[in-house]
Amino acid sequence: MNWPATAIFWHAYPIRFVGGEDEAVDRVEHRLWRVVNWLDYVVDVGLNGLLLAPMFASKTHGYDTLDHFRVDPRLGDDADVDDLLLQAHRRGIRVVFDGVFNHVSRDHEIVQRALSAGPETPEGAWIKWSDGYPYCFEGSLDLVELNLANPEVQDYIARIMIFWLDRGIDGWRLDAAYAAGADAWAPIVARVRDSHPDAWLLGEVLHGDYTAFVATSGVDTVTQYELWKAIWSSLNDQNMFELEWSLKRHAEFCEHFLPQTFVGNHDVTRIATQITDERNVPLAVALLMFLPGTPSVYAGDEQGFTGEKLHAPRGDDAVRPPFPEDPSGLLPFGQHMLEVYREVIRLRRVHPWMAEAVATPTHVQGGAIAIQLDAGDAGRLTLAVNASDESLVLPGTHHDLDVGPHSWALG
Repeated sequence: MNWPATAIFWHAYPIRFVGGEDEAVDRVEHRLWRVVNWLDYVVDVGLNGLLLAPMFASKTHGYDTLDHFRVDPRLGDDADVDDLLLQAHRRGIRVVFDGVFNHVSRDHEIVQRALSAGPETPEGAWIKWSDGYPYCFEGSLDLVELNLANPEVQDYIARIMIFWLDRGIDGWRLDAAYAAGADAWAPIVARVRDSHPDAWLLGEVLHGDYTAFVATSGVDTVTQYELWKAIWSSLNDQNMFELEWSLKRHAEFCEHFLPQTFVGNHDVTRIATQITDERNVPLAVALLMFLPGTPSVYAGDEQGFTGEKLHAPRGDDAVRPPFPEDPSGLLPFGQHMLEVYREVIRLRRVHPWMAEAVATPTHVQGGAIAIQLDAGDAGRLTLAVNASDESLVLPGTHHDLDVGPHSWALG
């Protein structure tokens, strides 16, 4: 079994996590020790991966990069990164960085050179243009898209990725990988693979043909947004037929790659807010952890954090809060949800074959579903989920499962 099949990540947004300033600073503020303070907590929850949102020097929120070879001064310096990697690896925690390579800040030296030279020049060919103007990512005037079809840009991105892999990180999340497309990523991934064949490469892809993207680009996996949406939507609507359909798609993906699964991340509304009936949040956790894939827990979800993603200025703030300096600063209200996560993750560890099992819906009844998880000789169980207000008997692998309202069962 390869290591991503045994990985369960804790996904954190460092600049906000450590209480960094909203905009870039000239001085170095050594704050990454605050992330180190949480590593024992990560292990205690049962997790063994750390998926970190942008770490590089940026203008504001981390996705407007200014320098890919330097850690953001609001987080610290090279020594702070080295200590974080050392402390994480000592605990058996893999570390994955967020590679924001599709676009950079308008103030990045690459963009400034391109703007000075113009579109029909070698320097200008480093960025995308539209009618003589720099092409901006999703309409944000400060996020200028790089031209990943340019071999010089491909070489530049590969050098960044290899630089940090040489420093000791274990993989990359490729932000907005869908924007440039799989063909543009293929030569970059191939070069990285040549020097770091064990690096885990995760492409952020929102929709479309996931399987084709993986096959063409060469990445290991993509973000499984289809399953994310089906989980909370099915629970909210008491309509497990939507989840049934998505699980058929998920099974097709799993024939070709191991999807990266989640019920929360730094770009979406918190799962405790997204699900309208709080009694059904543990059901989402069970679906996340028992269905095949490489799951991630967005930091704070395991404490029942709430927060709505808004499509407005500073609309991400509610889902990207600062954290206490260490876990002792947590409020006690999250203890119940923490125990839910610990138990579900414990069971996932008892049955590690679930990561690569075949998940087949065997019974769907309104707000309830039974899903057989089959890994051949390694193991076979049924996950039964009941989001309704009445107890139901659902067919299990070894015996019928009596599932109470707003509950789940394995058997």
